[in-house]
Amino acid sequence: MPDKRTHRGPHPADAKLFAADRICDLRAAIADFSLLLTKGYAEKSALKLVGDKLSLTERQRLAIMRSACSDEQLGSRNQRCVAIENVAGQPIAIDGYNVLITIEAAMSGGVIFKGRDGCFRDLASIHGTYRKVTETIPAVRLIGEFLGEIGVAEALWLLDSPVSNSGRLKTLIGELSRESNWNWETELLLSPDAALKKTAAVVVSSDSVVLDRCKRWVNLATEIIKKKLASARVIDLSGSG
Repeated sequence: MPDKRTHRGPHPADAKLFAADRICDLRAAIADFSLLLTKGYAEKSALKLVGDKLSLTERQRLAIMRSACSDEQLGSRNQRCVAIENVAGQPIAIDGYNVLITIEAAMSGGVIFKGRDGCFRDLASIHGTYRKVTETIPAVRLIGEFLGEIGVAEALWLLDSPVSNSGRLKTLIGELSRESNWNWETELLLSPDAALKKTAAVVVSSDSVVLDRCKRWVNLATEIIKKKLASARVIDLSGSG
């Protein structure tokens, strides 16, 4: 069945799965899962152990997996994170789909989770094909306007070339950047992750694989949601309040 969604909004089950009376269990799961990761347990087996203990659904387990990290990962990410006020004047490299889909989801009422490392993440998945939604153009514009506000003048968007419609999204981003005179470039790569791990630019991503290997990163999506999308549904699973 073709994907006919026009928004990156919530899954029909999210209201129940992430209701207020489930948050305590989900935070406990994050703590337990993170502890097991810290002790060296394999991610798959640790997630099964924690998920089975609390009878979590697959979607709840996905939220746990994306929100948790080991103590070592947390310390390393914090050490290499560039504060938003220190990004002005520096070139950035944007993990295109990662950042754009999170902002789209936040704008359309999708559930956003604050993880242990402070990153805001969504549960959306593109399954090999990116479908433009109602929020796509407003999301790109919001990102561009925010970058201008914080003094970022040069940005490189990296998109996964194997994902269908990446070429169309590249064209769209280029058109929007020219309209607003943003100094942006967009590249299609087989593996943006590999480039993001190597670049000297400040990386914009919440992908754990990228965050654990890149030289420097900034928590841009979180800052945009906190400061520009106050109505977004953010669930704090970090245990920090």
